[in-house]
Amino acid sequence: VQLQAFGGGLVQAGGSLRLSCAASGRTLIRYNMAWFRQAPGKEREFVAAINWSGSTYYSDSVKGRFTISRDNAKNTVYLQMNSLKLEDTAVYHCAADTPPGAIYSALGNGRNYDVWGLGTQVTVSS
Repeated sequence: VQLQAFGGGLVQAGGSLRLSCAASGRTLIRYNMAWFRQAPGKEREFVAAINWSGSTYYSDSVKGRFTISRDNAKNTVYLQMNSLKLEDTAVYHCAADTPPGAIYSALGNGRNYDVWGLGTQVTVSS
């Protein structure tokens, strides 16, 4: 499976963006999926995940502001980002965890994901 993230851009603090992660080559229906981000000079950080059955998992830093969802018919995963903050500025990557996949409690661990897409830049300005 190949992944392509898009939808990033420049937005003012408090604004919203929706990222999309489109998959090709294989259906995502049984994959756990996640979004990670990496800001300049910082380590990669988990953002949100959704398992194959639709259960979601969020980092504390985005809980209540971001929503991850999936449309298996379109083979796409989304990240709706609301109330954006300056500290949300980063390159956002989507990732897939090949079935059978990690258990729910391990969805935030980047080492469980073996397919990564090119990122999309999100820049939040004041």
